[in-house]
Amino acid sequence: MNRRDFLTNAGSATLLALSKQTGAAEQGQATGAAGRRQPNVLLLMADQHKRTCLGVEGDAVAKTPNLDRLARESVRFANAYCTNPVCAPSRASMMTGLYSHHLMDGMERPYGPRFDTLPLCFGSAGYFTALIGKMHAVDAQLHGFEYQLEFNDWFQAIGPAAKLYADELGSPNSGAGQPQIKGLWHRRDPWKGHRTPDGRLGLVAVGRPSLMPEEEHFEEFVASETVHFLESYAEQDRPFFLVASFLKPHDPFMPAERFAQMYEPESMQLSPTWGKAHLDAMPQRVRYEIEHSPFTPELVHAADAKRRTACYYGNLAQMDDCAGKILDALNRLGLDQNTIVVYTSDHGEMLGDLGLWNKFQFYEGSCGVPLMFRLPGNSAAVCTTPVSLISLFSTLTDLCGVPQAKSNDGVSFADLVRDPASTKDHGPVFSEFSLGNSAAKFMIRDGAWKYTYWVDDMPELYDLSSDPEELNNLALVSRFAPKVAELKEKLFAWYTPPAWHGQTPRTFFGKEV
Repeated sequence: MNRRDFLTNAGSATLLALSKQTGAAEQGQATGAAGRRQPNVLLLMADQHKRTCLGVEGDAVAKTPNLDRLARESVRFANAYCTNPVCAPSRASMMTGLYSHHLMDGMERPYGPRFDTLPLCFGSAGYFTALIGKMHAVDAQLHGFEYQLEFNDWFQAIGPAAKLYADELGSPNSGAGQPQIKGLWHRRDPWKGHRTPDGRLGLVAVGRPSLMPEEEHFEEFVASETVHFLESYAEQDRPFFLVASFLKPHDPFMPAERFAQMYEPESMQLSPTWGKAHLDAMPQRVRYEIEHSPFTPELVHAADAKRRTACYYGNLAQMDDCAGKILDALNRLGLDQNTIVVYTSDHGEMLGDLGLWNKFQFYEGSCGVPLMFRLPGNSAAVCTTPVSLISLFSTLTDLCGVPQAKSNDGVSFADLVRDPASTKDHGPVFSEFSLGNSAAKFMIRDGAWKYTYWVDDMPELYDLSSDPEELNNLALVSRFAPKVAELKEKLFAWYTPPAWHGQTPRTFFGKEV
């Protein structure tokens, strides 16, 4: 049996165990080995949150008091990574514990019901499973959630204000929730001709204060509906597995007025590496993004870059405020005593590092993510061991004593959650991007080393211990050739790129580069 067959077929013994758990759940029971009720799980998720943009990370600009408080009560992973630095495949990996090359082709394609998911496992173990907010499954499958409110429910809730959101988004973009199901507008965009143009030069606006009332933003909807869920369902006999997932700080970079006023664009500082990238030592696609910023061409100018930075931090402050409402409700209802709280993001944001914006990169700003676990009775700490969101699935099921019906690619790091000072080797971290075309690239972080293989561009090697800003590409230095060969071998043992690489033209956003 090959690996793909193994990953898509459940072991009969484990399924039997799950069926016994399900039988107990039908009687209103979900207990651990000692007969105690299993802990609830609250998974708070952001979109495009740069790992270092937190007060506890030393960012004096970020106004994140609620996430800072959570971090001070949690085990915080200082070197956590996504599996794919773009929304849909990253979230798919989190929900299934499978890397993109085992799960889907391309960046925005749905994965089928044959794959096990976190809510399916928790539901089979007796949990009441709920999703409130963004998951970006790009299709109509529920993937195991029993209770679900997403973008379409928000559109119904805000009514006419949806026009303001359509204007701010500016174009069809399922990554920002319009449409939520990517194929829904395959014939036509219903907002075409009904949006108010704002003069942007690319797909994504630089940013400005939102014209939407604060109470009608998606984050407010997620917060209020999550609080309602906790108030309405938390006293049931079944424990809950609840995902509350925000869109911000992802675009549109238009925070509600109260949060936009927190930042003056003129006073913002650009990234210390803005304008410092060594372009001749970078892959062509990266150089193209730095020089042209195709999503938002205005960002090549410092004044516009400062305005984007201010709007990003405003979005982040609004998301933090809404996360605080959920955490406060959890405490008010006494649920914090038996709830595991996890906070993370699907990927990061370059925010001007090296002159780059958005995601799609394997530099720390883009593929690094915030990750914190708060367990009742557990001590707070910072863990520096590199970990991957591929293992979120295995770690949560491990912490809650929930069996997995099918194997996945993750390896639990629950031991690090319980003992952050553990010296156990958890092995390298991997990430991938843009499977199936000439932009494909694959990354390994092994210790302090990070190596990226581009299927049709120059490789990259960085020593994060001496070069945390990733300014010096050591793959081009001959004396590091043995390290390049060593890491490439490990990377190819994890995944070997398709044989067609190098046979297709170098294109980026429809242009040859």
